[in-house]
Amino acid sequence: MELRVLRYFLAVAQEESISGAAEYLHLTQPTLSRQLMELEEELGKQLFIRGKRRVTLTEDGVLLRKRAGEIIGLVDKMSAEISEDDSSVGGDIYIGSGETDAIRLIARTAQCLHRNYPGIRYHLYSGNADDVTERLDKGLLDFGILIEPVDLKKYDYLPIPCKDTWGLLMRRDHPLAEKDAISPSDLEGLPLITSRQTLTNQIFSDWLGFDFNNLNIVATYNLVFNSSLMVSEGFGCALTLDKLVNTGEGSGLCFRPLDPPLKVGMDIVWKKYQMFSRASEIFLTRLKEKFSEETDK
Repeated sequence: MELRVLRYFLAVAQEESISGAAEYLHLTQPTLSRQLMELEEELGKQLFIRGKRRVTLTEDGVLLRKRAGEIIGLVDKMSAEISEDDSSVGGDIYIGSGETDAIRLIARTAQCLHRNYPGIRYHLYSGNADDVTERLDKGLLDFGILIEPVDLKKYDYLPIPCKDTWGLLMRRDHPLAEKDAISPSDLEGLPLITSRQTLTNQIFSDWLGFDFNNLNIVATYNLVFNSSLMVSEGFGCALTLDKLVNTGEGSGLCFRPLDPPLKVGMDIVWKKYQMFSRASEIFLTRLKEKFSEETDK
């Protein structure tokens, strides 16, 4: 199976049209159709359902799109690293992260480096811990920012010198908005939208004093923005971290911390024995310096 053919496949999956993909790839339509048919024959699977107006993926096609995207992304990343110009530092740094205000420290570090190394480009990927670690393990990310608790046995890491605060996101007209903080008893029976990250269940069970799964969970999320829209529409209240959603005067939403306070730490991690590009090495060195400065404040 050739990388060139995988790129053809991904173009058709994106365009949902063989003619559109052929135009994008600067190929003739018959040539592209023949390449796709040979790919299906090689795999022994039907990858496309060819309709009159559009091409859609079969289940096997969806799987191949995911794997092909990972393969092409890794090859492109490797090619960029190998072809770096030795006379100057540049290239790409790939960072995955859960939603956290700690990304500001990453941004400050990148801003400091940009003055001396304007050729470094940063690529951010947002997802929960499972999403980020999967991409780390496959070599698609250089660094990941993980919210504790998290299993760090496979990684080298730096603790991030700040903590995030758990609380309840709700409409400003919700009865609990009158409180300064939210107690475990306030959550009993309340329609809740919670993080899909399973490792959070135990810390909430410990905080609640009873099984987290006994709460009235009406929806889950892996990224909080869409869940904030459900909160805005009155579907429920969201257990989330502070400073992730706009709660200004015009938002109609407010955030109240949990009481007793529930704070979580974060770590920036990378694969053990990882061979870094020059750009990633410089970034990590500056990051360590930045974290040390923040700790000394």
